[in-house]
Amino acid sequence: MTEQTKSVDDTATERDATAQRRAVRARYANIATAMETGCESGGCCDGESATASSARLGYSADEMQSVEAGADLGLGCGNPTALAALTVGDTVLDLGSGAGFDCFLAAQQVGEMGRVIGVDMTPEMVEKARDNVAKNGARTVEFRLGEIEHLPVADETIDVIISNCVINLSPEKPQVFREAYRVLNPGGRLAISDVVMATSVPESVRKNPESVAACVAGASTIENLETMLAAAGFENVEITPKGESAEFIREWDASLNLSDYIVSATITGEKPESGGETPA
Repeated sequence: MTEQTKSVDDTATERDATAQRRAVRARYANIATAMETGCESGGCCDGESATASSARLGYSADEMQSVEAGADLGLGCGNPTALAALTVGDTVLDLGSGAGFDCFLAAQQVGEMGRVIGVDMTPEMVEKARDNVAKNGARTVEFRLGEIEHLPVADETIDVIISNCVINLSPEKPQVFREAYRVLNPGGRLAISDVVMATSVPESVRKNPESVAACVAGASTIENLETMLAAAGFENVEITPKGESAEFIREWDASLNLSDYIVSATITGEKPESGGETPA
């Protein structure tokens, strides 16, 4: 489709997607910058430390203590490394890797024979994560600047993809899953923590890019996610809501009880052993 033949709706959609990415990038750039000024509470300075927040998300004390300070931002909605069942020698890709906390945990599990790649679209976060590589002595971990809709990763080079409350931020989720399928080896799998929509979010919230950037308005329903994953080629898809997440989701917005609308969930799926091209 040429620029001249694009419809008004197409142009509006592109504008909305651009605004959404800009809001997400700005939010997480601010969080990375806040770390430099001594704020460790996920960039919000709301009184709860990153450690306390991560404990509520399902990280153990041992996990948090095993990674040097500065990588754990207390963000996310779960613990994908606990879900992933990683093995020694795996190559792992983290979508939206932030300051690198989940990557460093994954590296401990895959060992010196494994490899971990983090991809994030926020330059400030990638810079922070790269600084944390040296602090953690993580020789098998690297971070790349890029969008999860257009992964800077070669075809069929990844064994396991993890992600923590990031895919909901994307305005092009089907493209994210197509890219995930492309880079996975045959037999590779997804192990994702994210939020899903339980019931419709108010329109005023849904159309606010800032709300999307805060993991509030970009969630999809389980049914829609299942459709997207199947269309991308994934099999054995399982999406399991976590009712206990209501406790921390309620605190994401002081004016609206978000647990009425969204819930944290685990999302898993597999690329068939036979592999094959990503479905069109």
